[in-house]
Amino acid sequence: MRRYETISIISPNVGEDEIKAICQRTAGIIEGDGGTMINVDNWGLKKLAYPIRKQQQGYYIYTEFAAVPAAVNEMERIFKIDDHVLKFMTVKLQEVYDPNTPVKSSISAKSQDSENDLDEEEE
Repeated sequence: MRRYETISIISPNVGEDEIKAICQRTAGIIEGDGGTMINVDNWGLKKLAYPIRKQQQGYYIYTEFAAVPAAVNEMERIFKIDDHVLKFMTVKLQEVYDPNTPVKSSISAKSQDSENDLDEEEE
């Protein structure tokens, strides 16, 4: 299995129930192929940088998961069919995912590295 993250933009015309249904459908696809959901975060309604399908706003959903590539392909196929999904992007984070290894955010790792560099310069 590999570790991925997906950010999807959902149409502002849908309700909270439909957003939850999209998240549950995504989790069903991932877990159905033996994958695991690591994190799902609803960032809420945000203004888009440019109109997408004549929409000025969209709900941003961040999903982090571990799955086989076939599950990712199926999830993206469903996103392309679903009219409520305005846009999405999936990025591979790790080539091999080990569920026993604690998940560490790359942002926090970079900030800790920069803090260590500053500490070394001060000494």
